[in-house]
Amino acid sequence: MLYPTVMREVTLATARAGLFVPVWSERILEEWARAARKIGPDGELIARGEIALLRSSWPDAIVPDYGALEARLWLPDPNDRHVLASAIAGDAAAVITLNLRDFPRTTLAMESVEAIHPDEFLLGMYHQNPQTVSEAIEPVRQQAEALSGSAQPIRALLKKARLPRLGKALEKAVMS
Repeated sequence: MLYPTVMREVTLATARAGLFVPVWSERILEEWARAARKIGPDGELIARGEIALLRSSWPDAIVPDYGALEARLWLPDPNDRHVLASAIAGDAAAVITLNLRDFPRTTLAMESVEAIHPDEFLLGMYHQNPQTVSEAIEPVRQQAEALSGSAQPIRALLKKARLPRLGKALEKAVMS
């Protein structure tokens, strides 16, 4: 969920608004920094700066050592076990991921954790707290406009960010 940028910024804006408390591990943050290399030569540097901001904003979000926990878990992709272990160690109710197929419902249920797509997660928060979510997301849209130099209608912006249902709901609210 920490990548792509708009998805991350929207999700973290809702956390800043007090709608949920994020947790992650050093390994998750490191994977994000390494993945950002693909953007270009400065991608990793930018990601590391953003990671420093995350650490500052949520100093308690880093989960404690979960090595023994990870070793006992099974997932279709062994490289994802650390994500589930982090969620369990951080007492999270859910793993927010685009990769739902790698987090089988039955396996996660045994750990009292669910996997949820970011669009579904944010749409659920929007239905529970429409004004708070709308107000949290607006600065993200404004920043996207400032950086791109062009209008960024919320539905189009969120669709590009793989949050189409949230974008549709926000657009519908503005139109009514």
